[in-house]
Amino acid sequence: MKLQTPVRIPEGEPKIGYDSKVFLLGSCFSENIGDKFQYYKFQSLQNPFGILFHPFAIEQFLERLVSEKFYTKEDLVYHNKHWHCFEAHSKLSAGSCEEILTNLNTAVQETRHFLTEASHVILTYGTAWVYRFISTDQYVANCHKIPPQKFQKEIISADRIQQSIEKSICLLRKINSSIKLIFTVSPVRHAKDGLVENSRSKANLLSAIHLGIEKNLEQNSYFPSYELMMDELRDYRFYKDDLLHPSAMAIDYIWEKFSASWLEAQSFETMKQVAEIQRGLQHKAFYPESEAYQKFLKKLASDKSELAQKWSHITF
Repeated sequence: MKLQTPVRIPEGEPKIGYDSKVFLLGSCFSENIGDKFQYYKFQSLQNPFGILFHPFAIEQFLERLVSEKFYTKEDLVYHNKHWHCFEAHSKLSAGSCEEILTNLNTAVQETRHFLTEASHVILTYGTAWVYRFISTDQYVANCHKIPPQKFQKEIISADRIQQSIEKSICLLRKINSSIKLIFTVSPVRHAKDGLVENSRSKANLLSAIHLGIEKNLEQNSYFPSYELMMDELRDYRFYKDDLLHPSAMAIDYIWEKFSASWLEAQSFETMKQVAEIQRGLQHKAFYPESEAYQKFLKKLASDKSELAQKWSHITF
């Protein structure tokens, strides 16, 4: 008896290994997967501008990387005693103009450098709903709790999303022509927009992504995060208490599916070693001075040293 409707996941190529460099950009689900890469000590960089929910925000960020145009005070807005940038998440905001400009420009420099060496880029789109700051006619990545009457809410059509995706692909290729792009749609449900509106949004994203990547399937792929959540995990047991975000169990499940499709087979042994060390680092000793615990610490140090000799980028 079938208990699921399985989602077919094509084999990913080229594979991701410990010598790969993976850049993740987009909605909060990209951070869920990005956290897995970081936990297992792959070479990765995720959301240097914080969460970017919609295609225009991602495109705008990539344009900034290609132009290498540094931010100035004219690119900022002051609200609630903090400086903000409409192109970035509030986590980059700061109490001083100098601090936020340092945050923004350092992120641009470091991201561009990472992308020149990246092997894979994972772009996760969350919503087709956008907010336009009326006074400047600018689509924003984050409203920074500025009064809502200053914004116009709009939904982007599939055609406009497709154009944005194709432009984003071109921008990335200007930095690094050899990277493999993996697109996905976040399974997070944007209930504040309304559930019908959320369905419209996801439909526009899905249609646009497939139209955008089908022109060059050798360099562009799709991973079905959204479909795995909607079909294989079609049960509220797999959501957090808000019934909108995937639970830790669901994230683990989707990560396992991603790993099976995209990770090099030889990576799994290293991942196992990393996980053992991670668990060891979390261990709390009842008797820190005991001989057994000192022996445990020596073994842990030896395991860390052994991994570092094999992969110089792995540190704990």
